[in-house]
Amino acid sequence: MTHTAMNSLFANIPIWPEGASKAAFEMDALYLFIVGLTIFFSAIVFGLVLYFVGKYYAGSKADRSNPSFHNLKLELVWSLIPLALGLFVFVWAAKLYVEVQAPISSENALDIYVVGKQWMWQMQHPTGQRENNELHVPVGRPVKLTMISQDVIHSFFVPAFRVKNDVVPGRYRTLWFEPTKVGKYHLFCAEYCGTKHSEMVGWIYVMEPEDYEMWLKDNQWGMGNEKATMAEAGAALYQQLQCGSCHDPNQRIGPPLAGVYGTTRTLSDGRRVIADRDYLRQAILDPQAVTVSGYENIMPPFRSQLTEVEVNQLIEYIKTLGKGNELPVAETKNEEGVNKG
Repeated sequence: MTHTAMNSLFANIPIWPEGASKAAFEMDALYLFIVGLTIFFSAIVFGLVLYFVGKYYAGSKADRSNPSFHNLKLELVWSLIPLALGLFVFVWAAKLYVEVQAPISSENALDIYVVGKQWMWQMQHPTGQRENNELHVPVGRPVKLTMISQDVIHSFFVPAFRVKNDVVPGRYRTLWFEPTKVGKYHLFCAEYCGTKHSEMVGWIYVMEPEDYEMWLKDNQWGMGNEKATMAEAGAALYQQLQCGSCHDPNQRIGPPLAGVYGTTRTLSDGRRVIADRDYLRQAILDPQAVTVSGYENIMPPFRSQLTEVEVNQLIEYIKTLGKGNELPVAETKNEEGVNKG
């Protein structure tokens, strides 16, 4: 093989993936700093080992009288310096972890639902667009993924963004990233999830904002011939399942849902919980576990009737019914002892 051919070969074998997110540079810097520390201290240790082996080999004339068994200054140096470096790495890594998990600026974030299942990734944009094993996002805009698994544990991993998070059944997980470079980037499942785990791959397409808006317009579909957002699809399910026969304000059979998202709920067992995504999902699939105080336990479970995608759509619709930090009137009265069942 010629020198030119060897250079061409190694040019196609990157040391690490291309960095294409806001967090990639600092993560790479942290990684290289830790590697540098490891090499530095390893070199010191092995260098001293070789030095003393050469100096005190059997039969050497080195002075072995009055050996030193204690040196306070040396012990402080080799204890405090590594401690300080370890704490520095810990603080740096913790700061980076917090920034990745909860970005400071998320007002303009793009919310996308992700469902992992054997063996594919299903994504849905708030405006209704669905993708399988692909995700289109605009460059320079924070992206928030709300993820859940429909079967076993998966792991959403995009090496170019330096982000990875487990996707587990029965619980929503979030993942943030902000792409900084237009391009096409690998998406993997990094958790062994079954016989076709190696086929659970995909692509993230980072586009210019105007190209992303054009993609959204060219990829709209919904109920029948109409274009439906996630909330609109959830409204259709709400009607189809006749949820309003119990939860509409004029029915009073079940707790009203207007303004419920983000509020505090008092359950029949005395617990007080926040009506977030996890609560609403459990209330839909297993309502007996989270019966609201003052209401009868009569709602049937929908676990076997709805997919995770449909549950996400229902939650998005419920969120549009209103927001607030105060308890709904019916629940306030229940806590005062008035039976609304």
